[in-house]
Amino acid sequence: MIKIYHNPRCSKSRQTLGLLEDSGEEIEVITYLTNPPTLEELKDIVDKLGLPVTYLVRRNESIFKEKFKNKDIEEEEWFQILVDNPILIERPIIVKGGEAVIGRPPENVEKLL
Repeated sequence: MIKIYHNPRCSKSRQTLGLLEDSGEEIEVITYLTNPPTLEELKDIVDKLGLPVTYLVRRNESIFKEKFKNKDIEEEEWFQILVDNPILIERPIIVKGGEAVIGRPPENVEKLL
């Protein structure tokens, strides 16, 4: 099964979901703004991505600019910030087994199919 952490208002997220639906794979859609990942889930996702957690931070969001821009925040602190403010999580994130990718561009999902 493939999980997609999805924001239906995001065009890239919708495009990525479309590619997954076309693949015929079984999909679990997680609308992460209303059902954010837990701290443990987020750490697992970041581990599967093989990227630093800061790579997931959406720096163009107003909440980032208001609360976090130009602040010295430790890598570990970012996990809780993202759990508490899921709008800051880059989207979409696709997880299959022990691997994950960010669907930007949407074609990145092909690595998991």
